Parts: sequence; structure tokens; C-alpha cells
Amino acid sequence: MNTLGTAQADRLALALALNQVAAEAAVEIMRIYDAGFAVRQKDDSSPVTEADEVAERVILAGLARIAPGIPVVAEESVAAGRLPPGEPAQWPAFWLVDPLDGTREFISRNGEFTVNIALVEHGAPTLGVVLAPAQKRGWRAAGAGLAIAVKAGIERPIAARPVPDQGMVVVASRSHRDARTEDYLAGLPGATVTPAGSSLKFCLVAEGLADLYPRFGRTMEWDTAAGHAVLWAAGGAVETLDGKPMHYAKAGFENPEFVARGVVG
Repeated sequence: MNTLGTAQADRLALALALNQVAAEAAVEIMRIYDAGFAVRQKDDSSPVTEADEVAERVILAGLARIAPGIPVVAEESVAAGRLPPGEPAQWPAFWLVDPLDGTREFISRNGEFTVNIALVEHGAPTLGVVLAPAQKRGWRAAGAGLAIAVKAGIERPIAARPVPDQGMVVVASRSHRDARTEDYLAGLPGATVTPAGSSLKFCLVAEGLADLYPRFGRTMEWDTAAGHAVLWAAGGAVETLDGKPMHYAKAGFENPEFVARGVVG
């Protein structure tokens, strides 16, 4: 298996290369978005489009080019029964890919969909890229303290914030908000609640534009790993409901319920 350098310069270079791979996928996504597309249902009743599949092919080819030998777990490949050989919990490193996170947002054409690629090492997402092609925005993380936001081609470092005196901002799922989420939000008096789709919620917390993102119900590791990497690099955290850090390479790649938060205290 290929090994990764640990020097900061190596990490920064890998994050840039990863961003380029995501950008190539984003071009194909927007081509299909603009031209029109059909929607099908997968076996789990979730929607899928040509854009999901084309973007994943672009990303798999790009990862094979920039980091050959590292296993890749990608949403559409898993749905088709294709997994790398071996036991994920034993892999020192692997990629998690959601080629089009927020397919429902893509279908509804609200622009809140993303391309997600993350590197997981020893159960933790350490490097990642999130692109929102319809919004011309992106975020990338190359390690602790190395989180970047890009908007209209302009890059700037970002950091999560402590909850401001004027009150907490909570981001909640636009398409998957349920009764448990409503109950949780009701327990946060004075909080401002902002809906958002896909992994944008993690990035808003990482950028200091929100403070909390609670998620109840089913999510998969490829849904969260890239946003988790960005938030961790920006000084935030993703915790299970018992306050433990959320880990990856779980059986079936299914996440527990969690809360993503900015700086505590």
C-alpha cells in the first residue's frame, strides 16, 4: 500500500492535487446540471443521476493518478457492490468519496450540493476537499490549523469560532430535518436556525458562520468525512451523542447520530 508523507508541505501539495480532482468532477457535474438529467432510484430508494456516476468516475481516475495504491470507498461503487479488498478497519489510510453530496439539492436546483473527497487515516479524516460548484465556493483541509475557504477564486484561511455573546447559530439539514431535530433545536432557546444542504453545514461551522450542526438519522461515512476534515482543521469537532469523537471505517460505513460544533468555550 502506498504511504503518505507527513511533512506539512507534502500535505498541502496533496490537498491542492485533491482539489484539482474535485474541480474536474465539478465541471462534469455542472455540464449535466445545465443540460438536464434523468433521476433514478437506487436499491435504498435514494435518488441518483448521471452526474453522481460521471463525477465518481472522474474522481476514481484522479485518485489513482495522485495516490495509487490507497483504497477508495466511493458511494456509487459501494451501491454497486464494489469495495476494495481487505478489512477497512485495518487500512492505515483510505479515501472516502461522495461524488455528489446533496443529490436532492441537485435535483431541486437550489445549488446546495457538493463534491466530497476525504483521506481517512487510522479512523480519522485528516485531509479533505469540499466543492460547491453551483455556488463557486470550496473548502479544503490539509491538517490541523490548515483550513482554507475559496470563493470566486479568492482563498483565505478559516477557523471555527467560540459561540458569540449574541447567541448561537445552528445549521440544520434542509432535506432531512425530522422530529428529533426539531426537539433538539427546541432545547436551544435563543438560537438562530439556518437550513442548508449537503456538507455545506460542516463548512459553515468551520468558517465561523455557524456554531452547531446536529444530525439525527442515517448518514454514511462518505457523507461526512470531507466536511469533518475541514471542520477539524479549522478547530472544530464532530462528536457522537455521548461526546466521543466520531471515527471512520465502521462496519457498513454507517455513522451514528452526531453533533458537529465549533470551538467550545
